[in-house]
Amino acid sequence: MSAPQIQTITQHLGDFHDKPEYSGFDFAINHRAKDSFARVGTLTTPHGSLETPNFVFCATKAAMKNLSPFQMKEAGADIILGNTYHLLLQPGPDLIEKMGGLHGFTKWNGPMLTDSGGFQIFSMKHGGNSNELNATHNFSNRGKSLLSITEEGAAFRSYINGQKFKITAESSITIQKQLGADIIMQFDELTAITDNYDYTAQSMERSCRWGDRSLKQLIKLGHGTQGMYGIVQGGVHRDLRKQSIEYVLDRPYFGTAFGGCFGDTLENFYDLLEYCAPHFNSDRPVHLLGFGSIPNVFRCIKSGIDTFDCVSPTRIARHGWALMKAVPGQRLNIRNTAFKDDDTPLDPESDLECDQYSRAYIHHLFKAKEMLGMQILSQHNVAVMTRLLREVREAIQNDTLDQLEKE
Repeated sequence: MSAPQIQTITQHLGDFHDKPEYSGFDFAINHRAKDSFARVGTLTTPHGSLETPNFVFCATKAAMKNLSPFQMKEAGADIILGNTYHLLLQPGPDLIEKMGGLHGFTKWNGPMLTDSGGFQIFSMKHGGNSNELNATHNFSNRGKSLLSITEEGAAFRSYINGQKFKITAESSITIQKQLGADIIMQFDELTAITDNYDYTAQSMERSCRWGDRSLKQLIKLGHGTQGMYGIVQGGVHRDLRKQSIEYVLDRPYFGTAFGGCFGDTLENFYDLLEYCAPHFNSDRPVHLLGFGSIPNVFRCIKSGIDTFDCVSPTRIARHGWALMKAVPGQRLNIRNTAFKDDDTPLDPESDLECDQYSRAYIHHLFKAKEMLGMQILSQHNVAVMTRLLREVREAIQNDTLDQLEKE
């Protein structure tokens, strides 16, 4: 794709005049760091407010793995997400809407986010790519599920029963409206690191057009009880990322999301994010899609990221890993024989009941393949992440973020 064609995105900025209502939403920045883009804010939604930076936990199929909504609250979680693609296939948006949306269906009474289904389209197309930082799911059995990607949308077969489905910008927003999450995402397409520059540019432009259609559908559906984020695409190419950011900021989105291919190394990702950081709108909340763990939270927050979502805390818990500050790798392998007769509480500094069990007992649970072990570590890991983000917010306000990171 030639440079003049790519410029069509920026040439037509300002043509979108209608605006969604976003009633019940607000984002207030309470403190900005002196030496980075880090900031502390308050994100208000119709189902409550949360302080940022904050972590969005993945309840992909309308359920946290091994944890109830009440256990999530005990662990300090403020916001969770559901997955549009998976919930379309099972149990279906009509049923969830009938049950009072995701809030009524799950009994989670706090803020909630849904994605657009774009990541699953990427996964069906590429079958997952272990060399990409954000392609963390194993979709090898779904490699032939995608039937087509066109200007209209994406056609695919259900991995459950082979039934044909199609997601368009309009249907993605309609489904998210039925699911009833507070924060929703525009319909978008991701590209892989193996996709060339021309295709990445074409895909980014298509995501912009899908974004306009997503906004128009949100306005058409009315009610104003959902805040939509525009998604920055463009792969690893800085010029495409900048044009995508210009598009998102020109449109009446409530927030900005940073998604897509981040490269094949952490340093490449950091370089890309730090390049984009000055271009993000300073007044909108910024969300990082599908990425966030203890080692990289600090670098991302310093680049202006306000919220993250990632499956990591509960996923590694199911494999016996306990997140822990100030230990090598920031986690312990509780299955290790070193913990066989360790009577130390899992986390002596925590007041949570799950952290009072001895490491020996949890080690036994994993050896015995008892599900209680996964439940204990899942709640512990959620609590570690929520505690970390509380400490981060305090450190930003006290200008001690670098000191906290060293800990």
